Amino acid sequence: MGNELPIIKSGDTRQQILDTAKGIILGKGFAAVGLNEILSTAGVAKGSFYHYFKSKEQFGNALLKDYFDDYLQMLEHMLKDDGSTNSSRLLGFFQFWLDTQSSDATTDKCLVVKLSAEVTDLSESMRLTLKNGTDRVIACLTHCVQEGIRTDEFPANLDAKTVTAEIYYMWIGATLLTKVGRTRAALECAMNATKARLGLN
Repeated sequence: MGNELPIIKSGDTRQQILDTAKGIILGKGFAAVGLNEILSTAGVAKGSFYHYFKSKEQFGNALLKDYFDDYLQMLEHMLKDDGSTNSSRLLGFFQFWLDTQSSDATTDKCLVVKLSAEVTDLSESMRLTLKNGTDRVIACLTHCVQEGIRTDEFPANLDAKTVTAEIYYMWIGATLLTKVGRTRAALECAMNATKARLGLN
């Protein structure tokens, strides 16, 4: 029994390809990675790839959708009401962002930052998948800000949608500059600016 190979469901093979590809693409980018590298690392036959994905572009869309689904699940968990304040949960998320995006671990990096400039010029469908995913992230963060305004944690005159979009755009830019400068400075600046924008200083 102990030496038998595990039974792999068809859905597991698809997920195995996506999970393996994510780590490789976070390190090298989308265009630079060939299917052979992904499949050999995943231990999956090439025919299996085309069973699930008709093209590399379709695969790229599936990869982004899977990434955003996981990211939103994590974000919703971090922001859900657990008895703490909305402001502490929101700042906890941004502290997590700061720590992960300034670390040396490739697997913690943001796929949005890694691929946005590259794939938006290569594929309209992947651009739209990125836009839909980032819109979902902003909407989730906006809900937390709205609740913070309702509970008087943030200034009542804030427009939740506008301020959340501003903060998110700032963090995406700071993450990109962190890749350039290889220091935490840009992300720490974003954290300070976020606190100021939300009236938390």
